[in-house]
Amino acid sequence: MSTGIQNSDIVLRSPTADDAASLHRLIAECPPLDPNSLYCNLLHCTHFSSTSIAAVTGNEPEHQRLVGFISAYIPPGQPDTLFVWQVAVADEARGKGLARRMLDSILERPVCADVRYVDTTITPGNQASWALFESWARHHGAETTSRVHFEKERHFEGRHDDEHLMRIGPFEIAAESAT
Repeated sequence: MSTGIQNSDIVLRSPTADDAASLHRLIAECPPLDPNSLYCNLLHCTHFSSTSIAAVTGNEPEHQRLVGFISAYIPPGQPDTLFVWQVAVADEARGKGLARRMLDSILERPVCADVRYVDTTITPGNQASWALFESWARHHGAETTSRVHFEKERHFEGRHDDEHLMRIGPFEIAAESAT
């Protein structure tokens, strides 16, 4: 793990369509994350930009490097829930609390003012994700529950591990200003 990037070097912002190709590369560099199509990443960066976040280094847009990303959305009919789809952090930005910082930043946005729960699905072997979300829940004094949500054989035809739904909450995070 490199120590070259400092938290102060990382800017958090809403993603744009221009981030999609970088997001596609970042996810490919972050196993065990499932790669999505570049088009799907474009949708993450546009349709879900108000509830997703890009972490970049570099002051000039042409020199920025995407070092972190959370794709998330508020599910239809669940205005009190943020569903976190993927969390990706580049090797050189790991171990600095970036994922927690990104999630907090999303939840501080006015669009998340009614959010009291975070839902995410995690495979049993993805220890980094389990640790992140359990730590985040403890930090916010929130309870967690989990159960199998999508089954390996039933939903994935044996081609993907079970996905466990982790629910965190309820919690209170005051909306500040748009990021």
